[in-house]
Amino acid sequence: MYDIHVLLPHEPGMLARFGEALGSAGVSLEGGGVFVMGGDGHAHFLVADGERARVAAQAAGLEVLGVREALVRKLDQERPGELGRIAGALGEAGVNILTMYSDHANQLILIVDDPEAGAVATKNWVP
Repeated sequence: MYDIHVLLPHEPGMLARFGEALGSAGVSLEGGGVFVMGGDGHAHFLVADGERARVAAQAAGLEVLGVREALVRKLDQERPGELGRIAGALGEAGVNILTMYSDHANQLILIVDDPEAGAVATKNWVP
C-alpha cells in the first residue's frame, strides 16, 4: 500500500477534483485525510497503486508532493498506551514518523522516513 501526498490549494472544489480524478482512474481510496497548513491543504490518502494515483492526480493539474510506501499496522484497541508503544519502538529504532492516519479497517497507517527499519521496529503490530 502507498500514501499519496497531494498539495491542494485552499479553495472550494479542490478535494472534489482530487477524488474525481482518482475515481475516474479506477483508484480506490482506502483511508486518509486532509490537513490545512500554511494556507494549503495537504491530502494524504492510502492507495494500492501509488503510480496510478500519481498519474491521475497530475493529469488533474494537482501537485503530487510524494508517493511513499505505507506501513499498515493494527493496534490493540483494548490495551491503553498502544500508540505510545509503537511510536516508542519507532523512536528507539531512529525512525521518524512523517504522517499517521487510519484506514477504513481501523488500521494504523504510518508513513516513515525509513520504511525498512520501520517495518522491523513495528513487526509486533503487523495485522
